[in-house]
Amino acid sequence: MLVSSALLVAACQTIVPRGPAPTPTGPAEPGPVQPGLPTDTARHRIALLVPVSGSNAGVGQSIANATTLALLDTGAKSVRITTYDTGKGAASAVSRAIADGNRLILGPLTADEVKLVAGPARKAGVPVVSFSNDSSIAGNGVFVMGYSPVQSVERVVKFARAKGMSTFAAIVPAGLYGERTGNALLQAVRESGGSVAAMQSYDRSATSLGAAIRKLDQAATGYDAVLIADGGRIAIQAAPLLRKGKGANARILGTELWNTEPGLAANETLRGAWFASVSDAYYRQLATKYRARFAATPYRLSALGYDAVLLTVRIAQDWRIGTPFPAASLTDKGGFAGIDGAFRFGRDGVAERALEVQQIGDGKFTVIDAAAGGFGQ
Repeated sequence: MLVSSALLVAACQTIVPRGPAPTPTGPAEPGPVQPGLPTDTARHRIALLVPVSGSNAGVGQSIANATTLALLDTGAKSVRITTYDTGKGAASAVSRAIADGNRLILGPLTADEVKLVAGPARKAGVPVVSFSNDSSIAGNGVFVMGYSPVQSVERVVKFARAKGMSTFAAIVPAGLYGERTGNALLQAVRESGGSVAAMQSYDRSATSLGAAIRKLDQAATGYDAVLIADGGRIAIQAAPLLRKGKGANARILGTELWNTEPGLAANETLRGAWFASVSDAYYRQLATKYRARFAATPYRLSALGYDAVLLTVRIAQDWRIGTPFPAASLTDKGGFAGIDGAFRFGRDGVAERALEVQQIGDGKFTVIDAAAGGFGQ
């Protein structure tokens, strides 16, 4: 807009020549046209790949706005972030980002988009810090920041074991999410010395959910805790059914998806349920600041954009402008601090997060086991 305004003012001015008229020399030769953005020698160029059009535009814009807040809050002068819209195609977005000379890519949002972006980025030597939670796409220059359901299940199961619960059951949705949470439960219970009495899957219909819970009760003689590996809507449907059967006195466990379901807090059948997620303490402050600046409520995933900028700014302190991004810095064992708490990337490229355990009751979520403040070396 500033460039357009400057051009408009110049076009309205009358230029009065002084002195003798110049000797005609013919048309001037045009200079070479440079592709992409002009060279920036004072700042690191970072690409943000998010959807700002299409069905996920709201989430993408929320992440983009959060990166703006992070730059303002940190006062970073050596980082320049340019947004590229994956709503019009992730492949074209990454092509433009690389052509413009960006040395690091933040995003994209979904695993399918990351698959389109990874190849060209890898070829150009540009690391990708994505907002996906699909661990299968991580590695070889791709890092995954999203909230892992596997880590959430591991955390709440280990907490339950520490509280004396030894026999577990689970209902999991059909599909990849259910497969991963189910496997996470089996592994976490096995590693902590417990046992899994039964596990059933369902297809997210009321009929299928009811049938899965009946089969669960038929397969198990009893259990101390039962995992509902799904979002709040399913949890509200499943809890009363579990309470009518062998799960009448079992501790109900949930996943990280429950953190974005405030309606669960008032549900009496879920009273006393536990789930593990990132901490909300700092996010509430971010949401307040976001609403004040943008007159809108952010999506919870906006914290990923904010934290991606924080880690970039930190690494930029020792990153010489004009050189490739030092990807090895991302796997610092000490990790990073962010809105969502402490996190670090393993050698597999997946973000390991310090999670807290929350309990549902009295119309609110209460932290009953705080997240670690950082990671040991």
